[in-house]
Amino acid sequence: MSQCLHLLFSLGQERYALPTAEVAMVLPLSPCKSLPGAPAWVAGLLPHGLGHVPVIDLSMLVLGRPAPARVSTRLVLVHYHHSQAVAVLLGLILEQATQTLRIDPDDFVPAAVRNEGAPYLGPVMPHQGGLLQRVEVGDLLDPATRALLYPEVPA
Repeated sequence: MSQCLHLLFSLGQERYALPTAEVAMVLPLSPCKSLPGAPAWVAGLLPHGLGHVPVIDLSMLVLGRPAPARVSTRLVLVHYHHSQAVAVLLGLILEQATQTLRIDPDDFVPAAVRNEGAPYLGPVMPHQGGLLQRVEVGDLLDPATRALLYPEVPA
């Protein structure tokens, strides 16, 4: 039984898991430079090193409302892979992203319903009387948003 560490976070009342193998850095919530014309769930650009990282607000994407600015709301930089493209950093604004949990990947099972409009919502597992759902980082961006945020990365 091989367990992998996951970062837990919330979207509304529901709990989600993000494999920490995909996490580059967890930061406090920071202001981003807005991107006029981008989808509402694109929070903007975060200065990072000599460049910048595009940031999306997962609460805005999933629930249609921005994540509340609380101490437990984090800006998580993840390694975004899509197809054969080289990994790039993507920032995620996540609510209540303060706990980790070791989970055997085999404990996750495919969700009974596949939401084609939210391909990033992956398999589920029982957890504390409810379901914990894994988020698939590589499926977060649709082709148009990926082209907007990473114009230099081949599709």
